[in-house]
Amino acid sequence: MSIQTVLYNGRITTQDLNKPEVSAMAVSDGHIAAIGSDDEIKRLADASTQLIDLDNRRVIPGLNDSHLHVIRAGLFANLELRWDGTPTLTQALRQLKEQARRTPPPQWVRVIGGWNEFQFAEGRMPTFQELNDAAPDTPVFLLHLYDSAMLNKAAIRALGMGQHTPNPPGGLIAKDQRGNPTGLLIAEPNALILYSTIANAPKLSFEDQLNSTRHFMRELNRFGVTSVSDAGGGGQNYPSDYAVVNQLEKEGHLTLRIAYSLFAQKPGEELNDYLRWLGMTRPGQGSDLLRVNGAGENLAWSAADFENFLQPRPDLKPIMESELEAIVMKLAEAKWPWRIHATYDESIDRFLTIFERVHREHPIDQLRWFIDHAETVSDRNLERIQRLGGGIAIQHRMAYQGEYFIRRYGVEQVKQLPPIRKMLKMGIPVGAGTDGTRVASYHPWTCLWWMVTGQTVGGTVMHDSEDCMTREEALKLYTHGSAWFSNEDDRKGTLSVGKFADLAVLSEDYFTVEPDGIRSIESVLTMVGGKAVYANGHYAHLAPDLPPISPDWSPVHFYGGYDNSLTTPPQHNHKTIMAADGRAWTTSCGCGT
Repeated sequence: MSIQTVLYNGRITTQDLNKPEVSAMAVSDGHIAAIGSDDEIKRLADASTQLIDLDNRRVIPGLNDSHLHVIRAGLFANLELRWDGTPTLTQALRQLKEQARRTPPPQWVRVIGGWNEFQFAEGRMPTFQELNDAAPDTPVFLLHLYDSAMLNKAAIRALGMGQHTPNPPGGLIAKDQRGNPTGLLIAEPNALILYSTIANAPKLSFEDQLNSTRHFMRELNRFGVTSVSDAGGGGQNYPSDYAVVNQLEKEGHLTLRIAYSLFAQKPGEELNDYLRWLGMTRPGQGSDLLRVNGAGENLAWSAADFENFLQPRPDLKPIMESELEAIVMKLAEAKWPWRIHATYDESIDRFLTIFERVHREHPIDQLRWFIDHAETVSDRNLERIQRLGGGIAIQHRMAYQGEYFIRRYGVEQVKQLPPIRKMLKMGIPVGAGTDGTRVASYHPWTCLWWMVTGQTVGGTVMHDSEDCMTREEALKLYTHGSAWFSNEDDRKGTLSVGKFADLAVLSEDYFTVEPDGIRSIESVLTMVGGKAVYANGHYAHLAPDLPPISPDWSPVHFYGGYDNSLTTPPQHNHKTIMAADGRAWTTSCGCGT
């Protein structure tokens, strides 16, 4: 056996039960060949082996986001000005103003989720006057998670909105006393109004989509992400919208392992979608880098309980049961795993009743089906999930919506949401992720920090210490835990002999850095299959080539992606909370005290 690479002189967290921490590891043919001491492993090298001195740095298994919309995000990333992590509204508006000046017609300036007002030192939303002053002529679309959006006057003109523009189903176009649109779009709680509006803006060319996807994957590699379970998305049609990732995989340019789920697109046509896809492909089809995972996260539009805590919980229509059961029955019969979006326990309860009926005809307890989100799941329904062999993919959405949840439901209700500790005690498979890039940021270290500290990005403490994860527990959920959800826990998630050599060498020691410092961690060397996909600092010479960002006016070219320059949350100090009253923002305290 030829050893291609030896990494030594490190603090390598393997998560292997027999050797949980070692100083060195050997890589052969994309897999881990040996782990142990420096002397043991360096003895395996020959004249052709690449030797990498880890300089006593912490190494972890590559992070695996169990719920990220990476394929969709890649198609648009180079068009987006990211406010993820931006510490002040002043900085955010300055960037918006500068970007508006350089963005050529007919393109828009787009800020597409991943932030909220509580992360800003100012603790507030921008005003419409500020948007219009920053961009008087260039259309601006500012998405606030998945609850609302702001348009400047130029965007209203570009969309042709006026006094007679009707509200779409489940959404509201706010209007002033004269009936003119104000620029505020409100999900009530259906987010269709938000993503259908931005869909009207120009897209990138196919070549620029290839470039955009490569750069977005490199951004994820920057933070040590090596695998993703892609949750599909509205407007992400199969197979047409998968052409970019398929081409990148064929050309050897994928720097993530992606297992993707097929998301039903058109209300009323979901069953036809799945019947067609069942004949076109199957779970596991593809390669070690790009493969079909199953169905979801949207199986039926009638089952969508939108994650908008600024609005009352939606009651799913009675037709949901018949539509969803027909689809799940076909999936179970074909032995297709599925994932299903479910924020509220009331929705989960109804879904599980359907799954139990299906299970009696076609057993599902070996399919690795799972619930996405499950913020308010009850003990009773956790027991039902356990009996049916299901899992739960959790995300840090509460880090961005905790204040909104507290305002509607109270401080006591938020303390154990989602109830991760209970899930783990029951032996339910749990994987961690972000739900990036819209309803939350794609930043994995904010998710790990949230699990460890129980805080929102605005600094509100939601969880008692006993309900927070230890750093070891949180990391396991983001690595080996997530691998269960793509049926790959036998191949990745630990740095054990025989598994993929997917790893991240960290800028700081995750286990000893002070809690807020977790959010500042980056990878200095990320490897997928033993090959460097990202490298910085001392390891920069190992970085693979990447073409320049295109188009050249892209916001990413000037501002990059996630801003982790300031990782300590601003002091809470009874910040006001935004809500839409049909015309503009109104405010009230969201801290619950």
